[in-house]
Amino acid sequence: MPHLALWAASSPDKPAAIFPDSGAALSFHELDARANQVAHGLLALGLAPGQAIALLLENTPEFLILTYGAKRAGLMVTPLSIHLRPNEVLHVLRDSGAVVLVADASLAALVAKLDLDGVAHLFAVAGALPGFVPLEALMAGQATVWPPGEVPIGREFLYSSGTTGLPKGIRRPLIAYADRLAPEFDMSWQQLYGFNEATIYLSPAPLYHAAPNRYVQRTINLGGTAIILRKFDATRCLAVMAEYGVTHSQWVPTMFVRLLALLPEQREAYDLSRHRCAIHAAAPCPVPVKQAMLDWWGPIIWEYYAGSEGIGTCVIDSATWLRKPGSVGRPVYGRVHILDDAGEALPPGAIGRIWFEGGARFAYHNDPLKTAEAYNEHGWATLHDLGCLDEEGFLFLSDRRADLILSGGVNVYPAEIEAVLMTHPRVSEAAVIGVQDAEFGERPRALVVARDGAGDAALAEELLTLCRAELAGPKQPRAVEFVAALPRSEAGKLLRRVLKERYL
Repeated sequence: MPHLALWAASSPDKPAAIFPDSGAALSFHELDARANQVAHGLLALGLAPGQAIALLLENTPEFLILTYGAKRAGLMVTPLSIHLRPNEVLHVLRDSGAVVLVADASLAALVAKLDLDGVAHLFAVAGALPGFVPLEALMAGQATVWPPGEVPIGREFLYSSGTTGLPKGIRRPLIAYADRLAPEFDMSWQQLYGFNEATIYLSPAPLYHAAPNRYVQRTINLGGTAIILRKFDATRCLAVMAEYGVTHSQWVPTMFVRLLALLPEQREAYDLSRHRCAIHAAAPCPVPVKQAMLDWWGPIIWEYYAGSEGIGTCVIDSATWLRKPGSVGRPVYGRVHILDDAGEALPPGAIGRIWFEGGARFAYHNDPLKTAEAYNEHGWATLHDLGCLDEEGFLFLSDRRADLILSGGVNVYPAEIEAVLMTHPRVSEAAVIGVQDAEFGERPRALVVARDGAGDAALAEELLTLCRAELAGPKQPRAVEFVAALPRSEAGKLLRRVLKERYL
């Protein structure tokens, strides 16, 4: 697999990454050279392979420079969400054992709430922070060539988004120096999506999330160019896609919803003719939303199901999805099993826990119990999601086990109710949670974002009538409540724990 260092030698002036919002850009030579300066600077601090560096950064050039440089120094790189609460940031810093923190000066309010006594080295970018040294001081005077000696290569040390509790770290072994140019993961994505040195990839999501982080690096390592936005904005995305001739992009369903909310004349104002592959994941995509995107962009949309843990991957293309609407495809990495709570295999159509056989092993850092819960006696691994397989082996997602509603002794899956609600033309987003009920224990409550922002009693009754027509009694929401927005992570995942905290 080609690598940044090889492209820096063969195509030094070609843009590796462009940041349209700031006007910044990094050529392959610049990114490679600055990454080497970071690596030398970190090694000069006396850091040992396997130690951790944490990045609390916006989508800036420094994010990439530090990521590549820290890995060349043998460090584990932990990106931190800039939207974590202070206690969550501190948890990740302490759990990862980070000895270095690099923070963006724009996040001074968050940094001021952190107890950083246990972090040995503090560096700031894009301005000053009390107690922090400018990042330039780490790089000043350092060599621009690869560090000497056969230092093992570091990895991303990613933490889950914390949708069901405090973030969990996923740590893998360092990469041997001899394997520094080898692919880190299964390469099916390259063949499936057609990534190569001509790729121009749009990343509208934060780089501290696993998918944009990995796909930006994959693009660069293959010699393509990554176009990195500071944050998602529907109209801005279309304008940038037209301006740079974007060929590949990655999205989450919430972004699709906001793109579809644009007026027809706004959608049609931009030339997307070079766009040949749109990838989406991170959360289940409502069938009406995906159908509308296919009607607009054509059969170029790919969906995958996977996790930061790397235990397996399912993929589905547009043509197959149209035949199997709602499916996330069949496995391209690992084999899928659906098991009940007793560990017994379930027949096609029956909902149970999703297990992957044959994927890479992983461990949750400092949490052997959670790691053990992720594996069964066969060595198969789970993300604790629920779903079913059809007769042809296509996977359909339901929910996470923690989101299951127990109503009158019946298992109720919120995703099933949400899918029905999303068929109504006036519904933009929907979430269902269980609320306490004296008779049934729990009853589903629907929280809905109206497409026109004007939810009323008449629409609520329409939705309840729709659910009564489409769903069995225990699955029918007892009430519909309209909200301005649903709490989601920057990766588009619904934060049910926030809703539960709010209502329970």
